[in-house]
Amino acid sequence: MAQQDSERADNDSSESRQPVRVGTSAGSSEGRTNIAATVVQKIAAIAAREISGVHAMGGGVSRAFGALRERIPGGSGTSTVSGVRVEVGEKQTAVDLDVVVEYGLSIVELTRSVRRNVIESVERMTGLEVIEVNIDVNDIHLPSEDEEAEPASSRVE
Repeated sequence: MAQQDSERADNDSSESRQPVRVGTSAGSSEGRTNIAATVVQKIAAIAAREISGVHAMGGGVSRAFGALRERIPGGSGTSTVSGVRVEVGEKQTAVDLDVVVEYGLSIVELTRSVRRNVIESVERMTGLEVIEVNIDVNDIHLPSEDEEAEPASSRVE
């Protein structure tokens, strides 16, 4: 991925708040459009989650922090961009995803669907050409994990 005309945006990066110019030349009389890297991150995260079989986004550490934030009163809950990193240039973008998939599904077919949906969504909404979507499958969610995650009934009311 080209580093000169691009901006690296990670979910905890302050750089992700800086907008990038998209789709118009500097001398255009029509004006220009600025799209922040966090916008591309959010679009990619939502598009990935739309695919049935994606259980969660992010690696173990980011999921643990997200679970902790959910339990804090007034906390922001799970970050929309957890598990998504983007590199955004003036006309192109690249996306890296960390996902947890449901057990029993074809990972090859699932990642193909995720990749297609992310590319279509980002290109349609931003006008940026998506040059690659890299997907790291970090874990498989087992059905028995749902049963273990259910809280035990409280002894105190």
